[in-house]
Amino acid sequence: MKSIDPIAFEKECTFRTARSGGKGGQHVNKVETKVVLVFSVAASELFDENEKAALHQKLAARLTQKGVLQVSCDRERSQIKNKTHAITKAITILEKALTPVKPRKKTKPTKASVEKRLLDKSCLAKKKELRIKI
Repeated sequence: MKSIDPIAFEKECTFRTARSGGKGGQHVNKVETKVVLVFSVAASELFDENEKAALHQKLAARLTQKGVLQVSCDRERSQIKNKTHAITKAITILEKALTPVKPRKKTKPTKASVEKRLLDKSCLAKKKELRIKI
């Protein structure tokens, strides 16, 4: 798993702000506290070509057609706190996408689990047999 440096990551991101709903009363209507982080995977210098291909494949649903990741945060009332939350959220998304998938090992069911399954199956069959009208 590759760890991403937050300072280097922040330099490659652009931020937009917008008004967000939620707590704050009239203050919400005049202050832009929502932060939208925009990160271009294709133009990034943090990742090599193999990592970029893996990111495009695994984050296909989250990326735009131009290969841009957008993360928004409006949890806090402060723009600075929302910015840090958006950065950490984007970093966790990227790190999770870069972790390799562990291959599944095939195993046989245990003898006890097979016996339990057959016992449950026969109990259900007996229960249904009693429902039959004579």
